[in-house]
Amino acid sequence: MVSKAQLPHPLPGAVGLSHLSAYDWEAADGMCGGSPHLHTVCTEAYVVTGGRGAVQTLTSDGYRQTDLQAGSVAWFTPGTVHRMVQRDALKVTVLMQNSGLPEAGDAIFTFPTEILADPERYAAAAALPGKEGPAVEAATRERRDLAIEGYLALREALEAGDNGPFLDFQRAAARLVRSRVPQWQELWQAGALATARRTGRQLAALAAGDPSHLAEAAVHTAEPTRHDGYGMCGRRQEYELSGTTLPYYGE
Repeated sequence: MVSKAQLPHPLPGAVGLSHLSAYDWEAADGMCGGSPHLHTVCTEAYVVTGGRGAVQTLTSDGYRQTDLQAGSVAWFTPGTVHRMVQRDALKVTVLMQNSGLPEAGDAIFTFPTEILADPERYAAAAALPGKEGPAVEAATRERRDLAIEGYLALREALEAGDNGPFLDFQRAAARLVRSRVPQWQELWQAGALATARRTGRQLAALAAGDPSHLAEAAVHTAEPTRHDGYGMCGRRQEYELSGTTLPYYGE
């Protein structure tokens, strides 16, 4: 279990933060970018800080492409398949709900159905052999291409008016993460829920005329703990803000 003593003071709302430079690797459909995936419990936001690109999304209502440029903000709720597309030096600051949960495997790639049906095959296809080097880059590209294969099949079905394969993918994603939920509940209780409860206590204190919590005012800073890591969508500047040592599976 994650104790409060293990957690630094969280970012506002207990969100996670990273900076991304979207991949410029061309995929099978001629587009450049990252690995399509969804999050099972976390809303994600892109704050575009430079360049141009797009985010392609799939929901049960169909396919959509949203253009991105400096100043754009786009966010998507759990269950939305999203694919970051690179056009011209796209750079994005990513904000993730429930810091700690994405790092613990909240994201699921759009791999072909036969891989999604086998947890061991899925884990092997999603894993990388390390953090840096040519072998890691090659494995990241292979993982991206496998996710694109499944994604294009889902998009084709949706564009034909059939959302069945997409709903099947969401169900497969839920099955893959089910065993992790107890760990996620602990992380949520120690992070996002604890943050909301702290606000509740502060509001109650102010209503009672008690400003004593203001005496605990403090400034917190952080530097990237890893530069140019291989994420799902691009090279990442990562911040370890959740106080955990979980492997990173997120953007």
